[in-house]
Amino acid sequence: MSNALTVSMPRPSVASLDAYIQAVGRFPILSQEEEVGLATRFRERQDLEAARKLVLSHLRLVVAIARGYLGYGLAHADLIQEGNVGLMKAVRRFDPTRGVRLVSFAVHWIRAEIHEFILRNWRIVKVATTKAQRKLFFNLRSMKPGFSTLTPDEVEAMATQLNVRPEDVVEMETRMGGQDIALEPSADDEEEAFAPISYLANPEDEPGRILEHEETDRVRARGLELALTSLDARSRRIIEARWLQENDSATLHELAAEFGVSAERVRQIEAQAMRKMRALMAPV
Repeated sequence: MSNALTVSMPRPSVASLDAYIQAVGRFPILSQEEEVGLATRFRERQDLEAARKLVLSHLRLVVAIARGYLGYGLAHADLIQEGNVGLMKAVRRFDPTRGVRLVSFAVHWIRAEIHEFILRNWRIVKVATTKAQRKLFFNLRSMKPGFSTLTPDEVEAMATQLNVRPEDVVEMETRMGGQDIALEPSADDEEEAFAPISYLANPEDEPGRILEHEETDRVRARGLELALTSLDARSRRIIEARWLQENDSATLHELAAEFGVSAERVRQIEAQAMRKMRALMAPV
């Protein structure tokens, strides 16, 4: 048997959703004997027409199940289409010899496909990846008593009922309470100044600016080195001690004691050295 089942059937769209729902409601409901016969033909002889009849007779089930997931903000037509994929998977795997009706077997596959679609599209950032998170995601909304934040007692009760940790309940509630925000405004958005791109972007982080700053720092370092070499030993020592120390800079009195001159003389030497260095480092 092939790994995929594809049959021709109506496809829902936003424009014709009502017409689609009416159309699928007109397909006859199969009796158990008819269902077993069609399923047997498909299972033993790969009869795609038999599979098609099984799928068409259960499209109303997909519509009903998809309607229960409208609270996630996704289009009903998209939910139905994903549910139809799950229905076809169920038909492919259905074993009529087990005595179970296809409707009971298909519910799991339809819901599983819709769940995957919701998790892929409800948020840009995935909100549920583990089995426990998925359980919370699809039960938290219906189990919450209201729109307010869960109380500690409600968290404990929900965690016990779903067999998950209380901290997982709190985390999922926080995730579901957030919302995605477009980084850049849409073309018709008049509130462009409030889009994250306007206050997150830093022009100084642009590659060109970074290279410019790095080159400027190299030029300044080279210029400082040349300017220092132009000074006499005492002047250079004073400039380095006063301005280029990594820790605390030396005071005028400390340098005066080191060279055996007055603090005023140290200040004068420092001023002369600074004027000379500025002249050498000035841009041409």
